[in-house]
Amino acid sequence: MLNPLLHRHQSIKITLITLLSITIFSCSEPEQQIKAPPPAVSVYNVTVEEVGRNREFVARTQAFKEANLRARVEGELIERHFREGAMVEKGQLLLKIDPANYDALLSQAKADLASRVSGEDNATRNLRRAKDLIGDGYISQSDFDRLTTEESQAKASVKAAQAALRRAELDLGYTTILAPFTGRIGKVNYNVGNIVGPTSDALATLTITDPIYVSFQVEEELYLNYLQEHKDSEKPSDVKIDLSLRLPNNTTYDEQGQLDFTGIKIEQGMGTVELRASFANTNGIILPGLFVTLITESQKKESMSMVPQAAVQANQQGKFVLVVDESQTVKQRHVVLGRRVNAMWIVEKGLEAGEQVIIEGLQKVRPGVTVNPVLKVVDALTGTITEQKDEHSASAINK
Repeated sequence: MLNPLLHRHQSIKITLITLLSITIFSCSEPEQQIKAPPPAVSVYNVTVEEVGRNREFVARTQAFKEANLRARVEGELIERHFREGAMVEKGQLLLKIDPANYDALLSQAKADLASRVSGEDNATRNLRRAKDLIGDGYISQSDFDRLTTEESQAKASVKAAQAALRRAELDLGYTTILAPFTGRIGKVNYNVGNIVGPTSDALATLTITDPIYVSFQVEEELYLNYLQEHKDSEKPSDVKIDLSLRLPNNTTYDEQGQLDFTGIKIEQGMGTVELRASFANTNGIILPGLFVTLITESQKKESMSMVPQAAVQANQQGKFVLVVDESQTVKQRHVVLGRRVNAMWIVEKGLEAGEQVIIEGLQKVRPGVTVNPVLKVVDALTGTITEQKDEHSASAINK
């Protein structure tokens, strides 16, 4: 029978040998690590477009023609012959003021003229007889002079009566208010039954909005440069420049405009001069009084890189994009941006055509990491990102 102490010593020895063997075996196996695949990001191939140098101006729209319809005589408004907001034709009857009083005044003016004419005829006959008698001494010189004066006064009275008759006819005509031109009429400010007159506000406003005017202000320095550059142009419309509008809902107006008017003086205290452009407005989309952005662009174009708005980020150093190079590594690139054209930015410095910028997955990456780029298509108007019809990774495209 073995000594219990010896048996315990042997058990401990066997345990130590076993643990040592396990440790040596474990250390002899190669270390195995599972690496995560590079994150997938959507990229866009930088494109180049032909664009001109441009400026943007805050502008306001104005009606091509506008008329405030006012009462030129006083009286009760008795008729209205239009629907507010409708188109009316030139010469169309719009409003009528009670003509009864002016009919009576016209009849009175006609009667007064007839009386004055009769008096003139009598004075003319008397003077004719006096001329026959004065030579024979039957009337004195003083009587002849009196008759001559009476004839002159009678003629003047007739002219005054004729003027009064014309005035009465005009006043009667003013009781009917006609459209001075074809256009759209606005809200009526007085209802039938109201007393209106020359001191009243405008009864309604008639406008023409096709074409539509767009007025804007430019700095005096820029205006002087404009005059020097186009000194040979006879009129503003001769200047070859592209004009477009961005509406308050951030959409671009379909029609192109042309310069219509340039101011003749610098506004004191402002250092600006007024310019005006005209745009076709067939559908009546643009209303007078609308604040818009007028964009002027030279017709001489330059090749400029363009990137989607979704690719552009900002930090304290300015605007930047994340570029994926040929080794599929992310790099941060600061850029100098020009104007925005719908969903795209013009890049003046920092990017070249064909480079790839990240447009989706920006939150998953940082400069220096390797990514799996997938080429996407961006709608330049709306900014919508979609898959390419022929789906290939950006790396395959680069190869």
